[in-house]
Amino acid sequence: MNIVFTGGGTGGHLVIALSLAEAARSRGHKVIFIGSMSGQDRQWFGNSTLFEQTYFLETTGVVNKKGVGKLVAMWKILKAVVESRRIIRTFGADAVVSVGGFSAAPAAIASVTMKTPLYIHEQNAITGKLNTLLRPYAKGFFSSYETGDNYCDYPVNESYFQHARIRSEVKTIVFLGGSQGAKFINDLALEIAPWLSERGIAIIHQCGAAEEERVGHAYREMGLDAQVYGFTTKIAELIERSDFAVSRSGASTLWELCAARVPAFYIPYPSAAADHQFHNARYVVEHNVGWCERQSEGIFQKLKEAIESNIQSKSEGLVRLIAMNGAQHIIEMIEKRNEK
Repeated sequence: MNIVFTGGGTGGHLVIALSLAEAARSRGHKVIFIGSMSGQDRQWFGNSTLFEQTYFLETTGVVNKKGVGKLVAMWKILKAVVESRRIIRTFGADAVVSVGGFSAAPAAIASVTMKTPLYIHEQNAITGKLNTLLRPYAKGFFSSYETGDNYCDYPVNESYFQHARIRSEVKTIVFLGGSQGAKFINDLALEIAPWLSERGIAIIHQCGAAEEERVGHAYREMGLDAQVYGFTTKIAELIERSDFAVSRSGASTLWELCAARVPAFYIPYPSAAADHQFHNARYVVEHNVGWCERQSEGIFQKLKEAIESNIQSKSEGLVRLIAMNGAQHIIEMIEKRNEK
């Protein structure tokens, strides 16, 4: 099969495109990528050897634009749809796989207008606006939060499973604010750091590049030997070494922690579209394998209680939430549906 992957803007979307494209290549399919010149698409795939070709079109998001800005963004998407139709036709695509994000709009819409089978992976518990719009026209819709034919294990990199272990006590804690960091989590980490140190708990802290100097200085002022990272590509290694996580609840990070069996205290980003980070974390809480709290002044005590609780039962429970080979299974489902 010739498969077009599209979508992105942020790392959370692009890591899904990477996992699915790698699975498709391993099964003998040819793959190309259509993304945007905006966002992180070119950083991820600009020099990629995974894809036969990569295309980055001049598009921007529409949702947060107003007035003339919204019209300009829609005009760019319309032009990109025309270009995507040409790319899809030239490649002889058998399927288009969208991983969401504003980058996905042109190629996904083009596939519908050309009647090329469209498949959608929704990474969040709340379906995004573009995926909601296109879902009725898709031949397949995959989600880790639904049941029945649409269900799929989240396509997490195998390394998280390979190094997974059951945590029975907190010896090392990791604070994860995402690639941009999260000031609320950074401040909470600094507030609770002396309490953690008293209990001999080591601290790993990914704080975002903009906060690296401030956070590192604050730890040094307290005389604490915390491992501080602004931005790092070694998140899998940091998670492997940790027994407990305090984290935002973007879908990819959430499922990576689940795969590694790391109990996590989630603090959703309050401005996330449709509050999707809260609903992502609530899925974990409903299965009684994690914690979720809104940003608030009372969160300090709740975090201490979670750290002192029976984390082993949470760690063991995470085994039931996600299985390996999610990306392979999604590609297999696409193969079967395309045969019909």
